Amino acid sequence: MLAESEVHHKSEDVDARVLSDVVAALSRRVTISHEFDIPYIAGYSLDAKTVYIDRHLPLTLKVKNKDVRIEPFLVCHEIVEKALLDELRLHYLHAHQIASRIERDAVRTSGIRWMDYQRFMKRHEKAIDEETLKKVPADLDLTPYKDLDDYALLRRLTKTRS
Repeated sequence: MLAESEVHHKSEDVDARVLSDVVAALSRRVTISHEFDIPYIAGYSLDAKTVYIDRHLPLTLKVKNKDVRIEPFLVCHEIVEKALLDELRLHYLHAHQIASRIERDAVRTSGIRWMDYQRFMKRHEKAIDEETLKKVPADLDLTPYKDLDDYALLRRLTKTRS
């Protein structure tokens, strides 16, 4: 069974090694695309099989002169958020809060300070949110934009979907 083979560390307590296993396991469950314009930095397909990360977001964050891939943290956030929306029918704001806390813990577990990660994301967020949408996936789940009543962005997204 795939799930059993992914468990490399065991603990009933909150454990960084177990969380690392979770982040890796989640990344293996979806296709990840960096081909599209995705407002709010990242999103997911309607069927939850693809996580979209904006094509303008750098793939790595420099930490202590090392490039660290940020994709696993975003994937973790997006998968958890989508599961909470679809399976438990939570409002986007609630699902986002829970997913953000899991993302934060995954970032910290990897040895990155949350403040540094947030600074990196904020540096790119505004440019991504204000970019001219040229390429939007046809199956992008629009729930976050609907739940936040972001109608101007929704109009731009639906007009540009591939």
